[in-house]
Amino acid sequence: MPMFAGLLSAYSVRPVLLMRWVVLAVLPILMALACSPGGPRFVNTDITGSALQAQFHLTNLQGQRVGLSHYQGRVLVMFFGFTQCPDICPTTLQQWRRVKQDLGPMGQDLQVVFVSLDPERDTAAVLRQYVPQFDPSFDALMGTAQELDPLVKGLKVFYEKVPSKVPGQYTLDHTAASFVFDRQGRARLLVRQSADHATLVSDMRVLLREKPVEAVASKPQ
Repeated sequence: MPMFAGLLSAYSVRPVLLMRWVVLAVLPILMALACSPGGPRFVNTDITGSALQAQFHLTNLQGQRVGLSHYQGRVLVMFFGFTQCPDICPTTLQQWRRVKQDLGPMGQDLQVVFVSLDPERDTAAVLRQYVPQFDPSFDALMGTAQELDPLVKGLKVFYEKVPSKVPGQYTLDHTAASFVFDRQGRARLLVRQSADHATLVSDMRVLLREKPVEAVASKPQ
């Protein structure tokens, strides 16, 4: 039950949508965890072996069309949000900046990517100004709603446009957790927005120290 409560607290989801999110996202993750023979290896939520996949072909800050393989060889942190988000998005990006800094030289292999869920307002120019202010190494991904769809569905990310009291304005309700992938592009961790800083640094060190599959396979017997 504590793990279940922790997963729910990682998301900004209105009550009427809670049950649908549980069925689509939480249950598959918990089933995968229950089947893990070695138990959790991390302090944050271990999603190793889950069905979550990051399938995408989106545009990054350099104007390149990239997929998951573009970041292979680095530990990838993916967070979904929008630049006009008043609190969760900037707080999360600041949190990952601190983690990267506290990792020291190891932090060079930690790639943080901000995925915009607001193609209407988050233009390339807006994202190029917004994301690097947190850390120059941070990247962003953008695309149309149709282009985002495979990634959103593959990771079971929730987001919904919510009309504002101001005519013509809106905000977004969205998943407020980060997804972490290892150097081979496999989903490994789900990190809630309020995660403890020290546990994040510790878990990232574990992932960064892991040897690539090829290196392990070629190790002399």
